[in-house]
Amino acid sequence: MSDSYESTENRRQFLRFLAGTPLLAGSGALPFLAQKLWAADEFPAELITAAEDALNVFDFHPVAKNVLSPAHYGYTVSGTDGDETLLANREGFNRFRIRVRRLVDIRNADTSTEIFGTRWESPIALAPVGGQKKYHVEGEIAVARAARQGAHTQILSTATSSPVEDVTAARGAPIWYQLYPTNYWHVAEAMVKRVEQAGCPVVALTVDRASPRNMETFERYVRSDTADCTACHVPEGSTAEQRLSGRAMYQGIDLSQVMTTQASGLTWDFVERLKSATSMKVVLKGIVTSQDAALCLQHGVDGIIVSNHGGRSEASGRSTIESLPEIIATIRGRIPVLVDSGFRRGTDIFKALALGADAVCVGRPYIWGLSSFGQAGVEKAMAILRTEFRRVMMEAGVTSVAQIDSSYIERA
Repeated sequence: MSDSYESTENRRQFLRFLAGTPLLAGSGALPFLAQKLWAADEFPAELITAAEDALNVFDFHPVAKNVLSPAHYGYTVSGTDGDETLLANREGFNRFRIRVRRLVDIRNADTSTEIFGTRWESPIALAPVGGQKKYHVEGEIAVARAARQGAHTQILSTATSSPVEDVTAARGAPIWYQLYPTNYWHVAEAMVKRVEQAGCPVVALTVDRASPRNMETFERYVRSDTADCTACHVPEGSTAEQRLSGRAMYQGIDLSQVMTTQASGLTWDFVERLKSATSMKVVLKGIVTSQDAALCLQHGVDGIIVSNHGGRSEASGRSTIESLPEIIATIRGRIPVLVDSGFRRGTDIFKALALGADAVCVGRPYIWGLSSFGQAGVEKAMAILRTEFRRVMMEAGVTSVAQIDSSYIERA
């Protein structure tokens, strides 16, 4: 048994012990402790007061916690059940090590890559995150402007606070659209037509939200929030139509018969129907096994995002970085494979590419930046990741993204 496995198991046991103590249960302290114990990244002693002061993306986290309401912060940091999968997403990176090469001229290291025929300045995209105005008054617009400054591809959530047309204008270039399909085809069809008209080249169909989820950490934070949530949210027990009618991407859609936004009836038939209804590239977000990757090829899917929704969709306890190799082995370069969930460091990004991913998507880091300092926070968070990734490339003796392959990675 390896030392890394033993230390991981010791942390697991310690967290279980803490979870059972009356003093900490329900206190909201566990996510903070988990951050330190599992990610091995300490919170700073003092909060930074400007985006430019951040040394890494973790520096934004405590600032975000300080400025957000308990409920909004709790929603951001929560996984499902006891956060096992969320924590595994960070732990998983420790199971791989980078193999570095020497005596390579690294003065002109190039981080650019190509996805669907479009040149990306770096293999780092902004993952979809819903309702960003709860983190900052400018929400997705601020993120789009930051993405424009950093030349990042932005993926817009179905649950966006701002309409796709406004976000695209702020980005100044086409963005991808993430689709929550529901069980009602007319809802998906209306959204797909709208975003295609807005210039989106890719629709990322989320396939990992078919069942309800048990967000215990979120619920604990809600209990400590004294704010009147009905000022912004419809009361509990409201119909789906009442909940959705004010959201940007549901405008003009008949919601009178919609009972739930869950896509419990989602099957491959929907994928076929979606492909026939649009000229956009269809990417499936939420694939984590070789079996489903093979079915993606069988059904003509254009790309895959390996994802467990940042640990929010399943209590599998399995990280996406550990799910990635079997999918790469199945796809064998025939379609692009992206991966998200748990990315916080340039080393994380390098490891994913060495395992075969074409690009990665980050979520919480830029949301911490948005919550802390708006557009400036997003810009800095993404700049840190770009800088770290390029530095790791140079450390490994790599001068282009295309050179990163399995020879640069090993299991720990």
